[in-house]
Amino acid sequence: MGQRIKIIVIDDDQTIIEALTEMLELEGFLVESHQRAEKAIASLHRQSAAVILSDVRMPKMDGLNLLARLQELDNELPVLLMSGHGDIPMAIEAMKEGAYDFLEKPLQPALLINQLQRATEKRRLVLENRNLKQNIAAQTGLEALIIGESAAIKNIRQHISSLAQANVDTIIYGETGCGKDVVARALHQFSLRNNGRFIAINCGGISESLIESELFGHEAGSFTGANKRHIGKIEAANGGTLFLDEIETMPLPVQIKFLRVLQERTIERVGSTTPIPVELTVIAASKDNLALLGEEGKFRKDLFYRLNVASLTIPPLRDRPEDVLPLFHHYARKASVHFSKPLPTIIPAYLDYLIQHPWPGNVRELKNAADRFVLGISETSLASIKQEEDINGSYEERMEQFERHIIEEGLRATNGQLNEAAELLDMSRKTLYRKMKKHQLDKQQFKPFEWVGQE
Repeated sequence: MGQRIKIIVIDDDQTIIEALTEMLELEGFLVESHQRAEKAIASLHRQSAAVILSDVRMPKMDGLNLLARLQELDNELPVLLMSGHGDIPMAIEAMKEGAYDFLEKPLQPALLINQLQRATEKRRLVLENRNLKQNIAAQTGLEALIIGESAAIKNIRQHISSLAQANVDTIIYGETGCGKDVVARALHQFSLRNNGRFIAINCGGISESLIESELFGHEAGSFTGANKRHIGKIEAANGGTLFLDEIETMPLPVQIKFLRVLQERTIERVGSTTPIPVELTVIAASKDNLALLGEEGKFRKDLFYRLNVASLTIPPLRDRPEDVLPLFHHYARKASVHFSKPLPTIIPAYLDYLIQHPWPGNVRELKNAADRFVLGISETSLASIKQEEDINGSYEERMEQFERHIIEEGLRATNGQLNEAAELLDMSRKTLYRKMKKHQLDKQQFKPFEWVGQE
């Protein structure tokens, strides 16, 4: 979680400053005050974690001039103006110029607190959005391929670095759309075989009658329709990496032949008895538990044991919400280039939508959402976001969801260590306990993920 958002109170009346400061601090806000607008401006910059609450009628620089200066500094900085003169034309002008809200004195405490809470949440999301863009822009190497900030993704990057140098056969597990092919390509790209070819084949996308020829190749005349020699995927991957997606769908007779390839590192084309030596790394991917399929007789145990030198599991996107925004920014930028369209501004309401959505289609669904966002269609419209908000409940319920998400984020970042989480979240351990109980959170679910390593 980022730094706390500060409320900057600006008013030339010290009595009002003291009253506002006391009220806001009792509500849990961090408050800084100034009697002169010039001093407040001097303390701010484009990345300030701040929301401005300023009087309009002040000497030297009034609230509208202050608003104009702050718009130049950062037009996404929330500025709430207050006035005791009931000046409706001024309020309209302020809103046109970009003020977040215009409040009339005497202030209504409940309305003020509500608007400040909304403004601080908006500012937090804007800053988080900017930081993610900067982090992604600065990424190089493996971090630019395997994108994410979750502990699970960081572990995967570490495992890729180790496994790629070892050139060992590997199984990648994960739900459909979670990026198994991306991890496989990274294993190849950072391996010692990266000068060779990366050959991918989806075992579930080829009929049983053709898969043997596709994998092993065939000689001319070996069967009806075989008019010329065909080099199979295994031979084409010689010196590089062979990626077998959905390997659980590979027919059992083909599994027997493929096991021999792994054991002897030779192949025979269909219609030939001449062995052809091959040196390659095999990466298999499956959405199912191959060990369990082996016990059920649906996958050969000996092939599983031969492939399972090492394995990686990619958790679904719903279990790693920290990765949603980095991935979305990545795919939105790619879509912007692909469709030759400018990248739209991501409003806080849409960020909220992205974080709250469960992503049953995982990264594949998120990529499609990024494409639609750049094209300006589907759920990217404000009307549909509003509908989504209505479905998800009232403002209070939404804030409850945000609070839970923030606490989960802190616990996940500290692997469930309560003292560290409380310090990171800037709250007492007692408060953290209370909020965990309120949201029915168990520290055990945030303990480090266990990975299956090399056998």
